[in-house]
Amino acid sequence: MNRRESLTLMAGATAAATISSLAIRGQALAQAPAMAPAAPAGPFKLPELGYAYEALEPNIDAMTMTIHHQRHHGAFITNLNQLVGRWPELATMTPEAIVSDLSKVPEAVRGPVRNNVGGHWNHTFFWDLMTPGGAKEPPAALKTAIATAFNSPEAMMEKLNAAGLGRFGSGWAWLVVTKDKKLDVVSTPYQDTPHMDLGARPVIGVDVWEHAYYLKYQNRRGDYLKAWWNTVNWTKAAAHFTKAMA
Repeated sequence: MNRRESLTLMAGATAAATISSLAIRGQALAQAPAMAPAAPAGPFKLPELGYAYEALEPNIDAMTMTIHHQRHHGAFITNLNQLVGRWPELATMTPEAIVSDLSKVPEAVRGPVRNNVGGHWNHTFFWDLMTPGGAKEPPAALKTAIATAFNSPEAMMEKLNAAGLGRFGSGWAWLVVTKDKKLDVVSTPYQDTPHMDLGARPVIGVDVWEHAYYLKYQNRRGDYLKAWWNTVNWTKAAAHFTKAMA
């Protein structure tokens, strides 16, 4: 190989390395989630997670958590702050009070209020129900109640997973305390909460919309549901149970 050929080869290698580096950087930038646009000023705020976006890995990946929290939940916050202009009383009621009695919402805004307050309440509950490195089983009182209702925590988990798998399209699967103070497993469509049509109080709830799992699990909703139990904050679930039984 002469000097000219050697220089040509070196230049080509350098160019290839530069292009490869730029391609990798471009791919990373393309994959990085954009920050959610600032929500209009108003009474509704996007709640903090209380843990890092990557804290629930490998069960839920950081990219999914970032997009889910910033963009999807952020969109409910944006919509709610806009809805306050159409129904000012929205700013004076708690989300739980609203979803517990939608008849108080004017019919003209009932649909968007149901969807967006429901989405806000569900996701706030969902974030708070998960934690990195939490307990592996329910505390004693909740464990006993679950065993009474379902024979074992494992049987309850299987039933809740089945409810999540059986929810056609988008929605949620729940462990709830019913009106007559019994534990049951139910599912709800879209962003409906168990309060709305069932009059139930949630103890555990898992999001089975595709945006909650598709980046990591694609169409394998069952795999997502099995892995999700590794993130459950059983201490928080027990607190929900105590409150619902009061």
